[in-house]
Amino acid sequence: MPNTSDITAADDSTTAHDSTTADDSTTADGGTAAPGRAGDARVQEIFATVRKCVTLFGVVGGVVLGTVAVMASTGHEASPFMWIRGAVLLAAAPLIHRLAVRASEGAAKAFERVRTLSTVLPIAIVAVDLVPGLCPPWYAVLQGLSALALAGVAVLTRSRALKTAFPRA
Repeated sequence: MPNTSDITAADDSTTAHDSTTADDSTTADGGTAAPGRAGDARVQEIFATVRKCVTLFGVVGGVVLGTVAVMASTGHEASPFMWIRGAVLLAAAPLIHRLAVRASEGAAKAFERVRTLSTVLPIAIVAVDLVPGLCPPWYAVLQGLSALALAGVAVLTRSRALKTAFPRA
C-alpha cells in the first residue's frame, strides 16, 4: 500500500512544476512577456491606437504608390526612386503591424522593434524628403503624412503604461 506522504510529496512537486511553468513567460520569438501588464485594459487600448496608426501609415503608403502609378501613366515624372521607396514603405506597413500585434500579446522583442522603427523611419523619411531635387513636393508631402502616423506610434510606445508593461524595453 502506498504511503500517503509519498503521494502528497508527488502532488506538491507537480504543483510546484506547474506553477513554474505558468510563471515562465517566454514568447514564441524568444522574448519575455511582461508579467501581467500586457493584458491590462489601458495597455491594450494604447496598442489598438498603435495598430490604427500603423494601418494609417500603410494606407498613406498605398495612396503614395497609387499616385505615382497615376502620374506615370499620364506622362508625368515618376522616378525609380519614387517607385522603389513607395513600394518599400508600403511593404513595411504589414510587417510593423504584425510586430505591433505581437507586442500587444506581450512579446518584448516585438515591442522594442516597433518602438525603434517608429522612431527611426519618420526621421529617415523626412530627412530624405529634404534633399533638394530628389522628389517632387507633392511626393514629399505625402511621405511626410505617413511619417506623422509613425511618429504617433513613437510617442505612444513611450507612454508610461507601456514603459511599465515592458520595463526592459
